[in-house]
Amino acid sequence: MRALAIYALAASAAFGAVDGTVINATTGKPQAAVTVNLVHPGAGGMETLGSAVSDAQGKFSIEKEVPGPPALLQATYQRVTYNTILPPGAPSTGVKLNVYDVTGKPTPDIQQQHLLILEPTASQLKVSETFLIENRGNTTFQDLSNGSVQLFLPEGVHPEVTVTAPGGMPIKRPAEKTPKPGVFKIDYPVKPGETQFELAYNLPDPRKFTGKAVGKDPLRLVTASGVLLSGGNLRDLGTEPRTQAHVYEIPAGTSFDLSIQGAGDLRTDSAGNQPEEDTGQPKTEPGNARIYDRLGWVLGLTFGMLALGGALLYRKGTA
Repeated sequence: MRALAIYALAASAAFGAVDGTVINATTGKPQAAVTVNLVHPGAGGMETLGSAVSDAQGKFSIEKEVPGPPALLQATYQRVTYNTILPPGAPSTGVKLNVYDVTGKPTPDIQQQHLLILEPTASQLKVSETFLIENRGNTTFQDLSNGSVQLFLPEGVHPEVTVTAPGGMPIKRPAEKTPKPGVFKIDYPVKPGETQFELAYNLPDPRKFTGKAVGKDPLRLVTASGVLLSGGNLRDLGTEPRTQAHVYEIPAGTSFDLSIQGAGDLRTDSAGNQPEEDTGQPKTEPGNARIYDRLGWVLGLTFGMLALGGALLYRKGTA
């Protein structure tokens, strides 16, 4: 009986309740009325094991056993969810969860780099697009009407977008149509830290590319060294020294109709060299965008363009 009591006490210490404090990192004060869920991946996806609501002092307690890793806490505040991983062996008491006030207007703390990688072959044009957004402030940006980012998509292209939030796993979000012709939005909160939006698709004509630089930031186009672009509203920034990629820029808010000469592939994944059937229709890439598979390369290219564009871009994040 004594052994059983000791075992029960040890189990309770190892798998006791989860408790802690929710902190509003915008105000620096405890935050009340935040829903906190203890979640764990199960056969049907993420399973909620227990939940609680923070009190007036920001305190919460979930009377459920902490499962084996990976386990995490999800704090939902102003309709935005923040994830905190519970490391194996770490105390499950006194946990601090950060949430942020939400604003519908972008602040000067939010910096964005918009890249399009064009890879023409003999039969099609492969397009990889990414937004690298760094939020250096202490609020979360979410514009429910206009989306966090907007982009132009050719007719017939409806790809899913891969979004990677700070400290999060890649998730899928649709590109939603706006009232403006050809302009789509992506509705996802931009939390403090770095957020990446990525998509990829194929077009049947490898010799032309038409679009628009939507928003207030210029659009940068990247090609292999043997691929040349020409057309109105196009600025040639030269060759990025490390990758030898050719970089161009389209001013913000400008439409473009470009001609493409040459062929070249900047992809580093072996699967990208496999031939694809040309059906004459735009095609969306399955799974994660090609940019996601080589994010470190893209981040390096972004920094290499500092010397070319003379613009303030991002600090290098973890790939």
